[in-house]
Amino acid sequence: MATAIALHPLARWQTRFESVSPLAWLGLHAAALWPHWRWAGARLADGSDDPLGLAALAALLVWVVRREPLLRGAPRQGWVYAAAALTALATLALFHLPPLLGAVLAVLSLATALRSVMPSGQPWLPVAGLAVLALPVVSSLQFYAGYPLRVVTAEISTWLLQLAGLAAERSGTTMWVQGRQVIVDAPCSGVQMVWMAYFCACVVAAFSGVRDRAMLARLPAVGALVLVGNVVRNSVLVALEAQQSQVSDAVHQGVGLVVLVAVCAGVVGVMRGGRDAQA
Repeated sequence: MATAIALHPLARWQTRFESVSPLAWLGLHAAALWPHWRWAGARLADGSDDPLGLAALAALLVWVVRREPLLRGAPRQGWVYAAAALTALATLALFHLPPLLGAVLAVLSLATALRSVMPSGQPWLPVAGLAVLALPVVSSLQFYAGYPLRVVTAEISTWLLQLAGLAAERSGTTMWVQGRQVIVDAPCSGVQMVWMAYFCACVVAAFSGVRDRAMLARLPAVGALVLVGNVVRNSVLVALEAQQSQVSDAVHQGVGLVVLVAVCAGVVGVMRGGRDAQA
């Protein structure tokens, strides 16, 4: 009976399909979504977005290559169906949605296909997060979320400076400190710090094996660290500008770098903390 099944044409095709490497199937899946990668590459090449996504892409590829020996030969059917549905939505998005939304659907489709061949108990959320962060999203985040973040940062910085005894008021994204006007401009929105913080969170969670549920529970703390860091950076720089006629670019960059390192260190500590975080 077993010999008869093995000789059946369908059985032979199934055997051939199952003999193909999971990475090869993922490569074919990625190739089918090429219009989205072409858009992302063009946006990166014309300088309309920061190349930060390349770091996320490199981290994702390293994670996949290191886990390749553990990938399942037979994918889970439920995740395969989900990946197929997301692929169909990503294809329809080429005609009906902005390119970035279509690209997000495409990377989620690919991440879902990867989930179908991942061993049980492995974290998937940080992998999907790295896939999304690999897209050119910084300029879009700056466009849609930059102004609200600048207003929130300016308001909290005004409170801090008032507590420190300085005369401070806010109007929109403009602060008046000790009679001097200081504008909280786009670089002070903290969007790049947001990207770096969540990139660190995804990398630590992926390579440390932090469970998806544990990662979800800690993401609000990551957001709080970013907000605190950006407010501290903005308050320090505004206070310096209120005391001096001009603050050099070196001081701006130095303060920004110190705060960024502190925030990323805090994110690493948050994601690695706890006894039951690892899968």
